[in-house]
Amino acid sequence: MTILSVSDSCMSALLFDTETTGTAQPQVIEAAWLRLSDPAFLLVNEEFEQRYRPDEANTLGALATHHIYDEELQDCPSHTEFKLPADTQYIIGHNVDYDWGVAGHPSVKRICTLALARHLIPGLDSYSQSALIYHIDRPHARERLRNAHSALADVRNCLSLLQHLLGLTQNIHNWEQLWQLSEHARIPTILRFGKHKGMAIADVPQDYKNWLLRQPDLDPYLLKALKL
Repeated sequence: MTILSVSDSCMSALLFDTETTGTAQPQVIEAAWLRLSDPAFLLVNEEFEQRYRPDEANTLGALATHHIYDEELQDCPSHTEFKLPADTQYIIGHNVDYDWGVAGHPSVKRICTLALARHLIPGLDSYSQSALIYHIDRPHARERLRNAHSALADVRNCLSLLQHLLGLTQNIHNWEQLWQLSEHARIPTILRFGKHKGMAIADVPQDYKNWLLRQPDLDPYLLKALKL
């Protein structure tokens, strides 16, 4: 674990990522964050990385993603010891809801770089973080992605993506403003599943919208889009 230049007293956000045992009831095996100053400067005030010992073995799919063997985790702290800092107010990440869930659904505001990228860079064929690194820094992307899916490498790459996205916006001076933009960006305009996949939500037939609205556990952002 490394901690650099801790500054807990300043208003800041955590750029956060995890590696886990798999997608079904995931347990954290590696967590990393960068504590950032403000959107104008994005100074890194703290750097954190730690591995954890899960109660369950990694799935093959998880191993193929992060390449962390179970036996490498035997002497690490239990995954139950992982917590975000108590003063955390914002977390930033690519598809941030997944890592927020792994962290136990803490009461923080989530800023999603995946949603921001779809909103600010329309028309790409892929919005994975690795694909976006190729988009914003093609000459160096292959070298930068050699350690992709190491949590610390991922947050560093996400920082570069965040810098690029902020360069495409105006009047973002604090994390609250960026969170508000992220919340707006997370409201979908295109349906991404079902028989009307790819259709603008505004053009989806009303009877299908009504059917969607009756479904349990509907994504809250899709709910907002359907009600617009």
